[in-house]
Amino acid sequence: MLRELTGLAALFLKLGTIGFGGPAAHIALMHDEVVRRRGWLTGQEFLDLVGATNLIPGPNSTEMAIHIGFRRAGWPGLIVGGLCFILPAMLIVMALAWVYVRFGSMPQAGWLLDGVKPVVIAVIIQAIWSLGRQAVKGPLLAVIGSAVLLLVLLGVNEILLLVAGGLVAMIGLNLERWRGRGMGLALAPPLAAGGLLASSAATATAFSLSLLFVTFLKIGAVLYGSGYVLLAFLHADFVGRFGWLTDRQLMDAVAVGQVTPGPLFTTATFIGYLLGGAPGALLATLGIFLPAFIFVALSNPLISRMRRSPWIGGLLDGVNAASLGLMAAVTWQLGRTAVTAPITLLIAAVSFVLLVRYKLNPTWLIAGGAAIGVLSGL
Repeated sequence: MLRELTGLAALFLKLGTIGFGGPAAHIALMHDEVVRRRGWLTGQEFLDLVGATNLIPGPNSTEMAIHIGFRRAGWPGLIVGGLCFILPAMLIVMALAWVYVRFGSMPQAGWLLDGVKPVVIAVIIQAIWSLGRQAVKGPLLAVIGSAVLLLVLLGVNEILLLVAGGLVAMIGLNLERWRGRGMGLALAPPLAAGGLLASSAATATAFSLSLLFVTFLKIGAVLYGSGYVLLAFLHADFVGRFGWLTDRQLMDAVAVGQVTPGPLFTTATFIGYLLGGAPGALLATLGIFLPAFIFVALSNPLISRMRRSPWIGGLLDGVNAASLGLMAAVTWQLGRTAVTAPITLLIAAVSFVLLVRYKLNPTWLIAGGAAIGVLSGL
C-alpha cells in the first residue's frame, strides 16, 4: 500500500505542477501516464472513469485524479490522488495572490492584466463553442440553453436554472422518445416562468469566512460542466449578491487561474486570499473541492449503471445545456469589462482564431497577451 500511495503522490504532484491547458489537457496527460506508461488501468477502464466525471458535479480533471487514486489504492489513494493534484496549483495561486494584493495597483500590473483578460474571454468563447457542439443534441436542448442565457442576463438565480433545465430535458426528451414527436419543446416556457420567480436584486453583504466557505461549498456541490461555468457562479455570488468583488477583480482572478497549472477551480484560492488572506484562501479551496471527493466516493460503485438510464441521461443533458447558457451570459458580462479598446478587441479576436484554427495552447496566448499589454502600456 505504501508503494502505491508514494507512486500516486509523485505522479499527481508532477501533473499538478506541469498541467497547463485545462481539463482536456490534464486528462490527456493522465491517460498517457496511467494507461500507456504505467499500466495502472486499461483503456476501457480509463474511459469509464472519464464518463463518470461527466455525471457528477465538480472539476472533471480533479475528479479523474481522485477516481484513479481510489482505483489504485482505495480510500487512502482517493485522498492522496486528489490532494496532490490540487496542492501545487493552490500554492502557486496563493503566491500570485500575495503579489497581486501588494503590487496589483502598480501600473505595470494593470497593463499586464489588461492584455491577459481579452485572451481569457477568447478562451471561454472557444470552450463554449467546442462544448456546445457536443452538448446541444437537439432543438429542446438549444431552447434550454438560449432561455437560460436570457434569464441569467435578467438576473434569475443560476442554480434554479440548472435544476429547471435538467428537469425540463429529462421529461421532454423521454416524452419525445415515447410519443415520437417534439413534446419537449412545450416544456420550455415553464422553465422561464419558474426561473423568473426566483429573480432577486443584489444587495451588499458583510464579509465573513464562514459565508465564504459555505458559498464555495455550494458552488462545488452544484457546478456541472466545464470549469468555465464556474465564472457564472462566481459572478452571481461575489459580484452580484455579496458585492465583495468588482468585475475587474473577478477577471483578474480568472486570468490567474488560466495562467497557472492545475485545475481552474483554484481561482477560488485567489478570491479567498483577496477577501480573507491565507485563512480565506485555504477555506475557499477546501470548500470548492470537498464535494468532489464525496461525489467520487459515492459514484464510483455506480459508474456502470448511471448513463444507461434514459432519465438520468436526459437530466444531465439538460444540465449541460443550461451550463452553456450560464457560460455565455457571464462571458457577455465580463467581456464588456475586458474588451474596452481597439487593442484588446484585436487581442481577443486573434486569440480566438489561433485557438480554433491552430489549437494553440492557451498558456502561450496568455503569455503573449501579457507581453502586448505591458508593451502597449509603456
